[in-house]
Amino acid sequence: RKAKTLDPITLFHTPSNPASKNAYKILQRASTQAQSPDAPAGGRGEFQLEVTTAPPTTDQLRNILDYVTGNPAGAGAPDKGSRCAVGEVVRGAKDAEEAIRRFKGDPEGTFVRPITVDWTNGQAVVGDNESEILKMVQQINEN
Repeated sequence: RKAKTLDPITLFHTPSNPASKNAYKILQRASTQAQSPDAPAGGRGEFQLEVTTAPPTTDQLRNILDYVTGNPAGAGAPDKGSRCAVGEVVRGAKDAEEAIRRFKGDPEGTFVRPITVDWTNGQAVVGDNESEILKMVQQINEN
């Protein structure tokens, strides 16, 4: 029997940012609950929480932009998660191309944190909205 691979959930984190700290706490609690024997059946179950203070790669950023805008070119299905503007992911950007350009020029200064990303299901939550984060991490895998 092959061991189940845990879905990676990445938090792009800034430890000094209160919203980022809150998102981290929400994810830690959700991870602990998912590992408990009392975890509700039918949900995702355990997941692999990856916390990084580094900005995403350009390819990761493209995926995140697809996920949050619901762009059909990305993996995010139109009915998933909350939708937000590109400018909420990369400061001042009006569209994905401008976001990539601004990001490449100044990854640290333009990329907004916290952003929590579910790579397996093509979703991302910008900020520390607890209900959105929990909805994303507790959902049933659709793969």
